[in-house]
Amino acid sequence: MTCYRDHFIQVPDGLSLHVREYGGENPGIPVVCLPGLTRNLLDFEDLALILSKPLWNRRVISISSRGRGLSGRDPDPSRYTIPVEAMDVIAVLDHMNIERAAFIGTSRGGLILHVLAMTHLTRIERAVLNDIGPVLELEGLRQIQAYLGGRATPTDFDDAARILQRVHGHEFTDLTDEDWRCMARALYRKTDGKIVADYDPEIARQFRTADLSQPLPALWPQFDLLAEKPLLVVRGEHSRLLSRETVKEMAAHKPDLAIVEAQGQGHAPLLHLGPLPEQIGSFLG
Repeated sequence: MTCYRDHFIQVPDGLSLHVREYGGENPGIPVVCLPGLTRNLLDFEDLALILSKPLWNRRVISISSRGRGLSGRDPDPSRYTIPVEAMDVIAVLDHMNIERAAFIGTSRGGLILHVLAMTHLTRIERAVLNDIGPVLELEGLRQIQAYLGGRATPTDFDDAARILQRVHGHEFTDLTDEDWRCMARALYRKTDGKIVADYDPEIARQFRTADLSQPLPALWPQFDLLAEKPLLVVRGEHSRLLSRETVKEMAAHKPDLAIVEAQGQGHAPLLHLGPLPEQIGSFLG
């Protein structure tokens, strides 16, 4: 039985975004999920299915940003930017007549939320920041850069799962073989008989060529705006991108910040594992 409905929504510059809606008839403020740099809406599939059914009974909407998953590839790669992707989110909300939503932002998705706090704060009811904050550690950024620059080409999905486990297993110590297979199915697709990463290669190229010789500017002014709303931050126990020190500083800026550490996970935690669905569901209300 299909538990979701797919939409392909055209944003103002003509690109089509893949949007998946779970529990479309459920009442209340919807939950909008925004994935990371090279990820897509499948990152949230298991969590969305949990949240859209009793006990939580939420309407959940996951968005694949431009160039990811089944969303259109941008003919102008210079538009693969966080501000453009933030405006895409607003276009999706407007198309679906959503005035206000709770958000879950993983990594880059959480940076999009920092931009939306500046431009459309009233559209945010509350937010979950998954392994992201106003300060990005250079070690974590360089780790992502190196991974994108040295990706092996898998022969099939089982091989893709083995590659993922070999590269990330030291951080994701609690994942089972089935978890790695599910991750592979979310990150790769079969095209012309080949298993390929499911995003526009231009996105990885831009990140690989980014200058990481100096720390990136911190986003504390944007975070302080976002902190006007109820916030939950999820940090991977072994994350190199979001430090415990940054989380402590976030709590100093927002004393009622809810904090969860995803045990046995790195960047970025899979939100359907362990106690995370219950913790996120309780925060969302």
